[in-house]
Amino acid sequence: MNEELQGARPSERLAALGIELPEVAKPVAAYVPSLASSGQILTSGQLPTVNGALLATGKVGREVTPEQAQILARQAGLNAIAAAASVAGGVDNIRRVVKMVVYVASDPSFTGQPVVANGASLLMREVFGTLGEHVRSAVGVAVLPLDAPVELDLVVEANAAVF
Repeated sequence: MNEELQGARPSERLAALGIELPEVAKPVAAYVPSLASSGQILTSGQLPTVNGALLATGKVGREVTPEQAQILARQAGLNAIAAAASVAGGVDNIRRVVKMVVYVASDPSFTGQPVVANGASLLMREVFGTLGEHVRSAVGVAVLPLDAPVELDLVVEANAAVF
């Protein structure tokens, strides 16, 4: 991200990146996509979907390459931002990204989960600047819903006006 966007609002950064926030993904079971609690917004696990369709299925290190998985993590991250923004009253009401957990459906020999998770982490930095820096866990798992290669959940802090 170039220096002229330093101090820019998240919506301005998204526009500069040519990214529009997607519609919030509809839950596939009995839960809500996101909710506010004690000054924070927590998202449910977000999959790498576009218009309700998974972009890929399978295990990273087998059917899905680490490079593909990084792109999938980025999409899941974008879906998480959309879910959080829907509760915050817009992306500009998200004050900072606090924590992200990225689950990677992995072949047993695959150990590059942190590299996959960087796809979403780098997106947070692009959209929120230094306020997109966060703590993170990247966890290898045997299987994810719908055979998705990646799923992530996000915790953000919202402006006080949201609550």
